Amino acid sequence: MPWWLVIKATGAPGHGAKLYDNSAIENLFKSIESIRRFRASQFDLVKAGLKGEGEVISVNMAFLKAGTPSPTGFVMNLQPSEAEAGFDIRIPPTVNAEFLEKRIAEEWAPASRNMSFEFKQKGSTQDYRGRPLITATDRSNPWWALLVEAIKKANGKIGKPEIFPAATDSLYFRQQGLRAIGFSPMANTPVLLHDHNELQDGVWKYLSLRNNCRKPSLMASQLGPWL
Repeated sequence: MPWWLVIKATGAPGHGAKLYDNSAIENLFKSIESIRRFRASQFDLVKAGLKGEGEVISVNMAFLKAGTPSPTGFVMNLQPSEAEAGFDIRIPPTVNAEFLEKRIAEEWAPASRNMSFEFKQKGSTQDYRGRPLITATDRSNPWWALLVEAIKKANGKIGKPEIFPAATDSLYFRQQGLRAIGFSPMANTPVLLHDHNELQDGVWKYLSLRNNCRKPSLMASQLGPWL
């Protein structure tokens, strides 16, 4: 689930030669360092093989904005009164997002340090009924069984189900309480999103999946709550 966070720091402007406490830049850098440590702790779990990329909270800086513009660039002898940084945060549906929002308010952008924050985008990790945005990937889900069967018929091998670390349109189905499974036909290929060769022989897997989903034997009574 994407959260697009903008953190803003304020402080008294001053001459570039002076040392000030709690300047806008200093306050922002403290937040950036705190965020960096959190990011490293999450990334360490991935590097150690303890969790997949889609199972941790990823945080990446998208922009950094500060300074007083001049005709030739920036005024170099003036400390600015404001500084901002933007972050692309991705939260897995297995995480309670409330603790992260609390961390943002208390540690990453505390008002006591002249900080504020806003979300340019902030999605929920639950559907409209309050359920986690997760679809079962076992025999209890008839759609999953169809997918597995279709891949086998196309002489393919299905990989281990995982939470996609970015986001797809299936998110909007899950938010409405509908179950959705993301599927990519790439085989033995590094994950290069939207690369030129992402389909390879995937067309045949898609055709097999389509034919399998049109089975007359798959009655509405079987799908029941999955519709």
